[in-house]
Amino acid sequence: MSERPHLRIVKGNPSDEELAALVAVVSAVDASASDSASEESARNSAWSDRRGLVREPLPHGPGAWRASGFPR
Repeated sequence: MSERPHLRIVKGNPSDEELAALVAVVSAVDASASDSASEESARNSAWSDRRGLVREPLPHGPGAWRASGFPR
């Protein structure tokens, strides 16, 4: 089974060193993108979300005491 290459040089004739540098940069970018995605999913866990602990502002104005007893 023939696999398609991940990178393809379409113009120019890079040296082996230039090609190795390109592969190193692309690999580093890919690794950092996958690391940040896993960190982001860990940060956005609903279990660790603290917004539910913050109280909303109390209603004020005419009839506010009555409105405070009704669920939102």
